[in-house]
Amino acid sequence: MASFDLASFDRRQLELWIQRNLTHQKNFGYGLFSVILKTNSSLIGNCGLQRMEIGGVEVIELGYEFRSDYWNKGYATEAAAAVRDFAFLQLHLPRLTSLVRVGNLRAMRVSEKIGMSRTADVTHNNRQYWQYSIDRKREPSNAKRGT
Repeated sequence: MASFDLASFDRRQLELWIQRNLTHQKNFGYGLFSVILKTNSSLIGNCGLQRMEIGGVEVIELGYEFRSDYWNKGYATEAAAAVRDFAFLQLHLPRLTSLVRVGNLRAMRVSEKIGMSRTADVTHNNRQYWQYSIDRKREPSNAKRGT
């Protein structure tokens, strides 16, 4: 969780995180997907959708986390594009948001590559973010897939 300036979860924290995500999946019908590397079946991260509140407004965030040894290989962009398409084409969600920590230029590029535009600077949980968004009316297949 280096990208969030947090220590790794201990066993109890991990169990709570898993339960929170399973509950979200049950309540809303979507959540986080495991990202598995095809070549060796390794779990390299997660990517998915989470309902959350930003500044009193309910949004659906497209978020992801990857092991640092898999950064800069195009996996985040590939996964984010697939989740974007799933959200719009299968779930028919109207809008997606991503929160990018201020200064995280790699995450900013992923958001832009999948067709998102910066819409606001926000504070969420006492941290500064760039908020990126994309509406369903925009054709997902026009945005770049992969790297």
